Amino acid sequence: MRYTERLWHSITPIYDAILRHPFLRRLTDGSLSQGAFEFYVVQDAHYLRYYAQCLSLAASKAPHDDWVVTFNEHAKTAILVERSLHESFFEEFGLTPERVYATPLAPTCVAYTHYLLAVCYARPFHEMLGALLPCYWIYWEVGKELEKHGSPNPLYQRWIDTYASEAFGSVVREVLTMTDAIAEELTDAQRTAMQHHFVMTSRYEWMFWDMGYRREVWPV
Repeated sequence: MRYTERLWHSITPIYDAILRHPFLRRLTDGSLSQGAFEFYVVQDAHYLRYYAQCLSLAASKAPHDDWVVTFNEHAKTAILVERSLHESFFEEFGLTPERVYATPLAPTCVAYTHYLLAVCYARPFHEMLGALLPCYWIYWEVGKELEKHGSPNPLYQRWIDTYASEAFGSVVREVLTMTDAIAEELTDAQRTAMQHHFVMTSRYEWMFWDMGYRREVWPV
């Protein structure tokens, strides 16, 4: 069994819960409120700025030159390509970039981004990779699953198409290949640490959609 297969098996209950979440079910059938989707997209725009920083940190610690190049390219993509997707939504919502980036981060967005930053600054490359992988992989799997049904809402379908696309899939496969390659060089203890971060950020992925559905605010 490839190490990535073992990783995916470890989050089966989490992924099943993600697919059952009403945010994604209603995004698929078109009944998700625009307010919830708008809230989610604004928070995701904030998240991607931090995620791009983490990808650059991964590039700085990557053990192979081609991996350095790959993660720097992925950081650029997170900023330029996904921001372009978000800004197309903002235009639909009548939101300016200034208003978007003036919006405070929701509690879950703060927690998730700070967890990633803490791992990426302080931990070795293989642990960083474990923490970063769910954002790639879960979105691809979710995109492919939702693509089977599609959405009657064209905005939601555009979101689905982005993450179900072959272009995004090729990016994910690059990271999966890296993960299997580096796992061969690790001790059992190191693989366990890598899996720990993979499970933790997979939980944050569920929480991020839940945050959007509830339009989470600070309680005090």
